[in-house]
Parts: sequence; C-alpha cells; structure tokens
Amino acid sequence: MTKHSGAALLIALLLAGCAGAQRETTVPSPRKLERLAAVKVDPAEAVRILNAYRTGKGLGPVKLDSTLTAMAQRQSDAMAASDDLSHSAGGSFNSRVNAAGLDTVRAAENLGAGYYSTQEAFDGWKKSSGHEANLSMPQATRIGIALAKNPQTRYGAWWTLVLAGEPEKRREMSAGPLVPVRGGTTTFRWGPPL
Repeated sequence: MTKHSGAALLIALLLAGCAGAQRETTVPSPRKLERLAAVKVDPAEAVRILNAYRTGKGLGPVKLDSTLTAMAQRQSDAMAASDDLSHSAGGSFNSRVNAAGLDTVRAAENLGAGYYSTQEAFDGWKKSSGHEANLSMPQATRIGIALAKNPQTRYGAWWTLVLAGEPEKRREMSAGPLVPVRGGTTTFRWGPPL
C-alpha cells in the first residue's frame, strides 16, 4: 500500500464515520407482511371504544374531528418513516398543536406501535397509566386517530390518537370609543366621554 492510498483509505473511513450509522433494514417475514396488510384503522370503532370506556368512568363522549385526524396522520407517518416511537418524530407536540391551528385549553396524544387492530391499540393504551389518563381527560370532546404502516420498521404499524377539548371561545374586549381629552399631553383616550 502506498503512502497516498493509505491516506485515502483513512480519509474514506473518517468520512464514513461522520455520515452516521446506517439504520438496519429488516426483511419482513411473510407472516408480518400478511398481518400488516390486514391492519386498518377504524375511526368509528375508535369513537365507539373510547366512548364506552369514558361512559364507564362517568365522562362525556368524544366525536371524530378531521383536524385532529390529519394531525394524528402526520405524526404516524413521521414515526413510520423514522422508525421512532416518539412524540417528537413529527416535531414537538406543542409545535404540532400550534401548526394544526388548535385553539384549545387541553390536548393530549397517545402513541403506539405494533398493534394490529384498533381494539388492540386501545387495550394497550388502557394498560398504561399516562395513556389512560389521556383517554380519561375530562375536557376531551374530540379525537383524531391514524395509522401508518412501514414493513421495513421494527413494529410495522404506527398509531397516533390525538384528544382535545373544544376550542376556547374568544372574547372581544372593548375599551369603549376613542374620545377627546381636554388639557394635558394626551389628546384622545379609550372609554366613555368625560
């Protein structure tokens, strides 16, 4: 090996180290592919399951919401693409709530992976204290649920449930009309005439 080819090899190895570790790709088994192909998210079933659960706890019902469903789908897609079960896979939860244009006092998110039915996802969330607290959030009135699939990932099926309360009602605060002021340096003020 010449001096130049040794240096070139060293540089190539250093550059490869800077590129980061390659993510392993798994060849999915035929059974996993078959099970994954059969997985479907059923929003109506999700509402039914959650409302039955909430009724048993004396809580109000929820309804399906298209904004929350779109938000949930973006998060599931991000997790499936990155093979990462994380609330930050699609950006921080707060930034995603703001980007979705939600105006709500309460919002929560349950994530799951490897579940092969809507019922299985809810059964998993009910067994986790943090997820169960979200399912039991008293202010929740709306949900969005989504599923993304990627057979090249650890879990294959990636679930997101977003729950939220009704948007806050905005109140207009009027200081009254602009009225002239006599004397002083101010010529107008807000409020009733003096």
